[in-house]
Amino acid sequence: MASEFHSPVFSKILLFDIDGTLLLSGRAGYRALTRAFEDLFGVARGFDHVPVAGMTDDLILTDALARAGVTADGEARARFHRRYCELFADEIHFPGPRKGLMPGVSALLERLSHLDQIRCGLVTGNFAEPAQIKLRHFDLWHFFHFGAYGDDAPVRDALVPIAVERAGRDGVRVHAAADVVVIGDTPLDVQCAAAAGARSIAVATGSYEEDALRQADAHAVLPDFSDTDAVVELLLAGS
Repeated sequence: MASEFHSPVFSKILLFDIDGTLLLSGRAGYRALTRAFEDLFGVARGFDHVPVAGMTDDLILTDALARAGVTADGEARARFHRRYCELFADEIHFPGPRKGLMPGVSALLERLSHLDQIRCGLVTGNFAEPAQIKLRHFDLWHFFHFGAYGDDAPVRDALVPIAVERAGRDGVRVHAAADVVVIGDTPLDVQCAAAAGARSIAVATGSYEEDALRQADAHAVLPDFSDTDAVVELLLAGS
């Protein structure tokens, strides 16, 4: 009798946010969004007062449209999406404030890439194409095997199950929801982990201080990723 193949069970699936967690793009996203909005809808500086931290790009666009009093159907939003991606591919090459990797990111991802029983993925509000563009720009794309993005669902809470399902398609599965760890820099990252029954590790390298992230009930809060050994131990706790 032929034996049935079973994919291996991994110790952890680690799902990283991008902006403020892994890197800052020097406001390339803001510039591309602003240019695309003016190009398509004729409104200048359409994102100046729109909250972005932890939000999906889809919700950010919806908010900007509402504030500007602009009605956009699905076709208009699709044109915006295409134009934004085109412009982002250009803007990422220009300097900007605090542009670069967060402390310890390269060393951490390199260490994790050598651990056979974990897999790293993404859970980000970015649209998929700009996410890939910025990670390739900073030479990080090759560390990530799967992900869920802002064009998969407008609400961040829906993204963790999507990422885990895509991991499963690649043969990556874990014993329990708590073996999925979401790593991000905002209370919304913590919230989306909780919604999926996952653990959350918050890092205070974005726009929120450590106290605010603790108040959001993150399982653990880090100042940054500088201490590679300590961060890896925390990420793999319970394995």
